[in-house]
Amino acid sequence: MSIRDAYSLFCASAPDLPLFMQPWYLDAVCAEGIWDVVVVEQAGRVVAALPYFLKKKWGWQYVAMPQLARMLGPYVLPELRNPRKETALVEALLDQLPPGLAAFEQDCNYTVSNWLPFYWRGFRQTTRYSYALDIRDLDAVWNQLAADYRNQKIPKARETITVQTGDSISDFLDIHDLSYERKGLEAPVAPEFMARLDAALAAHGQRAIFFATDRNTGEIHSVAYLVWDTQTAWYLMAGDDPALRQSGAGILIAWEAIRYAHDVLKLPSFDFAGSMIRPVERVRRQFGAVQKPYFRIRKEWSLAWKLGKALWR
Repeated sequence: MSIRDAYSLFCASAPDLPLFMQPWYLDAVCAEGIWDVVVVEQAGRVVAALPYFLKKKWGWQYVAMPQLARMLGPYVLPELRNPRKETALVEALLDQLPPGLAAFEQDCNYTVSNWLPFYWRGFRQTTRYSYALDIRDLDAVWNQLAADYRNQKIPKARETITVQTGDSISDFLDIHDLSYERKGLEAPVAPEFMARLDAALAAHGQRAIFFATDRNTGEIHSVAYLVWDTQTAWYLMAGDDPALRQSGAGILIAWEAIRYAHDVLKLPSFDFAGSMIRPVERVRRQFGAVQKPYFRIRKEWSLAWKLGKALWR
């Protein structure tokens, strides 16, 4: 059995493995390079794994985060997540990384709370934050919303806006990309890339596309793209028509996505998948979401790479 096959079997039974670490998800998002994985086995079964996205640039080979793969990093089975066992497993994973890397950068999944094995090998760590909701009690979530969201913005939006799901990825991107077009910026996700990811998610039944439309004119005000695994619904992407933003559709569509995760998907957790951007972060807090820290791990082995990246930035 190949390492990829062993990893696929591992992912099928790992109880809290994030969606972004699934082999089929990595197949969809690792478009500009290849993904591979290192594993540790005990008694004939995989107990720890570290998938990584390998890219090449200017003759260098390096590990980076694939687009729209929010979290990777080492994953260890829950029963082994204690310092006595986990540390040795993560070190064994790091021993197997490909030689000759110019650089390494990954955002770790939430199960990674101990980055000492990386520190001992000269890696650097930055703590980043996402925002999440415990949605097991939806009434409690509603009551935690900021008062103006609960009493004004959402009820007002409901007077004119209808939120429904659909399948058109092109309609989703048309609205999602408007804010970037207005600023003269290139859209962050290419249509071909998104179409490939959407096809993979749809085939596995792990996505819903939301459209907030004007009840009278049919205009699309806001869109949202929700994905999920066995534990969490992830608010992967969202966007508004800047000219129609005052309708409050962006807030309403987020609330309807939360309701969908609770009522339809029956999931315990809703994650906004970021953001560290100040205005976006404020909106997440207004929903009552709490900070969830995760580690960004980095290392540069090549001085030329480090200087080149600094100049490019």
